[in-house]
This record gives sequence, structure tokens and C-alpha cells, in this order.
Amino acid sequence: MTDRFSRRSFIRLGTTGAIASIAAPMVISSAVRAQNRTLYVNTYGGDLEQGWKKAYCEPFTKQTGINIKTVTPVNFAKLRAQVQTKSFEWDITCMNITELTQAEVDGLTETIDLKIVKDVPKSIIVGNGIGAYNLGTTLVYRKDKFPNGGPQSWADFWDVEKFPGNRCLFNRPFTCLAWALLADGVPKDKLYPMDVDRAFKKMDEIKPHIKVWWTQGSQSQQLIRDGEVDMIGMWSARAANLIEQGVPLEMVWNGAENFTSYWFLPRGTPRAEIAWQFANFAAQAEQQANFTKLLPYGPVNPGALKLVPEARMKLTPSWPANLDVSFEHDAKWLGSRLGGIRERWAQWLAS
Repeated sequence: MTDRFSRRSFIRLGTTGAIASIAAPMVISSAVRAQNRTLYVNTYGGDLEQGWKKAYCEPFTKQTGINIKTVTPVNFAKLRAQVQTKSFEWDITCMNITELTQAEVDGLTETIDLKIVKDVPKSIIVGNGIGAYNLGTTLVYRKDKFPNGGPQSWADFWDVEKFPGNRCLFNRPFTCLAWALLADGVPKDKLYPMDVDRAFKKMDEIKPHIKVWWTQGSQSQQLIRDGEVDMIGMWSARAANLIEQGVPLEMVWNGAENFTSYWFLPRGTPRAEIAWQFANFAAQAEQQANFTKLLPYGPVNPGALKLVPEARMKLTPSWPANLDVSFEHDAKWLGSRLGGIRERWAQWLAS
């Protein structure tokens, strides 16, 4: 079962004021508070990392005395390598539900310690992961390039004659394959089971027109901000940040990828205890609300929804109107197949 039902249900309940009350404040033992140890947190860098530092890392250090060092980038191959070699560069990471599912299938995650992770709603715990935030990946175009209106769907993005210009996509196979199927006319609620062959065939059409396959969030921002590309599939919060800075961009929620990211630990990390303390802290309603106020990622703790102004929530993928036109991946279907899809994707890109 995916996180679709529980997350959407709680979001809708939260926006109508019918959600449960905010979870009780977490309690960190005096023994842990007194320890002057270092936790290594895997981050994506850029604005997202700065948001994590302000909303999570700095308050956690202030409360516990535990120092935090951030390590970039987030990379599934690094997760696997750490577990296999038992040499750990970081102790906790945050990946989307599909990657969490694959990590669990492959035995790469540390079993969640419910004696420590005890102050968060059960609804945001999935397997060995703790809900961090709701993320959208949207179609974004430059309004100065398309003053009369740009692409409004992935079918439009694929239409290089009607909407000429430099294009850019995220170098993540399951994301692009879903967009390809949407461009090919597949309804968003029929994306799974995924017709992978059909998706690759549709990707063949757009491949010659992709100027860059971006891999890091800061790279996607630079490409669209500097006008190197005219349209892009990028994380909604990164686009919103640029819009706030005055960059003439338009976000299109129609066909947006929408999923929850989860904190989890690589199996065997020697600092699991303080890592779970951090995850428990970061999942609190107050911390998630503070993060959303800094960057427009959607909170997943139901209690946080009441702490974020409506105007801010409308910029996030958690807002009902944005949810209604977005799609979610079937993490259960993808989990055991993702390795093969990634391998085929790499071969396709190199061909």
C-alpha cells in the first residue's frame, strides 16, 4: 500500500480543521542532552539544506547539545555502498517514498527505534521511515519566453513545434517515465502498473530536445534562472523560491509529481540512537511548520497544518487544489523494480 490514502486524507482533514491535536512535545533525556556528539545528516544542499539547518539542525543542537554536520549530495548508490562497506559518511538521509521502499526491499535501512521515535503521529511512519515533508516536481517555464502563455501539460512540453525552446528534465527515471506516459495520454490514475516500454518509446521523442538532465536542485535553479533553458521539470519549492526573487517563472501544477519524503537511517550506522532522536525532533508539528514557513514544502504532520498560514500552504504540494491535479507513484509496484528501471535508464541515456 502506498502513502496516498493516509497522507491525502490527513491533509484534507487538516485544512478543514478536523485533524487531531498536535502531538505532545517530545522529551529528550538529560543523558542525551549532555552528550557532545556529532550527527552527520545527508542533505541536498542549496536552499533545502539551509532550510533544514534553520528549522531542524540548529534547534536540535540547541536543545540537545549534539552537533550536526551536513553531507551532500543525497545519493542512493552511496546509501548502498555505506551499508555494504560499513563505512558511514552520514547517519540519516531523506528520500522519497519510492526510494525508501527500494531501500527496504534491498535491506539497506535501520529498523526504526520506537522507544525513541514515540512523539510523532503513527500516520507519518511508513516502514522504517518517518515523514519529513511533501514534495512536488512541477513543469516550470519562463514567462518572458512565452508571454502569451507557455506549456500547461506534459503533452505541451513534448510539443516542440507549438512550444519551441530549450528543455530540461530531472535525471530520475521513474519521474520522467511517468511524465512521458502523461504526455502520451495516460490518465494520472492509470499510470500503474507502469507500461515501461511505452514510456521509453515516448521518451525517445523528447530526448533530442533535452539540453540538460539536471541532478541537483541548485543546478535546476541556475539553469532556469539564467535562461539556459526555457522550460523544466523541477521541484516546486525551488521554483517558488526563484519567483519570490523576481525571476519571471510560471509553475504548472497540472501533472505534477507529488510524494512524501522520509527520514531513515542506513543499516548499521553507529550513531543510530542520536539519529533517531533527530528524526523524532524533525517530525514534530512545530518544526515542520517552521520549515514550511521557510520553504514551501508541504508538512506531513497533521498538527503542522494549523500552524502555517493559508497563503503559504497554497504554494505547497499539500494544498488540496494542487493535490487534485497531481499524481503519486505506486511505491509498492516500483520498489522491487526500481533497480532494473535505473539500469535501463542509464543505458538509454548513454545510447
